[in-house]
Amino acid sequence: MIKKPQNKTLPSFHVEFDREEDGRWIAEIPKLPGVMAYGDTKQKAVRRVYAIALRTLADNIEQGNTPSAVFRLFGHEMARR
Repeated sequence: MIKKPQNKTLPSFHVEFDREEDGRWIAEIPKLPGVMAYGDTKQKAVRRVYAIALRTLADNIEQGNTPSAVFRLFGHEMARR
């Protein structure tokens, strides 16, 4: 039996931006505490924060602390016994 994702809408993680006085950009994902990155450009900051967010989610999954939003990304199939 295939279990379909609970919600047809994929979860989203909003990125907020700020700019330092020295011109560097900061990108942060408030739903993932501590996930923030700097970049010389806004594009570099967002690429870095995406990578950090994915690493953080992967670490949380491996440790058994899976955010509910992640479960909505995947369906799974249970083997019959």
